[in-house]
Amino acid sequence: MTKAKGKPVILVPVDFFPASQAALLKACEWAECLDARIVVLHVVHEPSDMPSYFSAVLKKKHLVRIEDAAKQMCDDFIKQLTTQYPKVGLLNKLECMLVKGIPVSRILQVADKLDAYMLVMGSKGMTGLQRLMLGSVAERVVQLCPHPVAVVKAIEEEGK
Repeated sequence: MTKAKGKPVILVPVDFFPASQAALLKACEWAECLDARIVVLHVVHEPSDMPSYFSAVLKKKHLVRIEDAAKQMCDDFIKQLTTQYPKVGLLNKLECMLVKGIPVSRILQVADKLDAYMLVMGSKGMTGLQRLMLGSVAERVVQLCPHPVAVVKAIEEEGK
């Protein structure tokens, strides 16, 4: 597992949903064991393919570039996790990367570019018609990625 360019990389693609939080926390555990660094990746969809979770940020009176909104959301996502899990020291040492494009293809490109040791991804666990209509980014990455991919489910909230 020696890398010519330093520590191995664990790539964690995120979409800011609970499954991404679980994936990032699991990646931190594994990075500690492997003495690896973590690169958090968010793929910004092209405007014609803009997901609804950007709409709240974009409803301000002034226009916000989608990349700027995504950067702010990524910073907020990591800050929330750092506050919620202060004992996970690696959350303070994350490298963040934002790229534009179609999620599956861009995740695969970044994994190759970084020569990722592994990918850790969250999965919402859609089933039935919803999964057939929308597909699964994690499933497609598992099918196409030459690097090992771990898929993590969202953390169950207590009391549910």
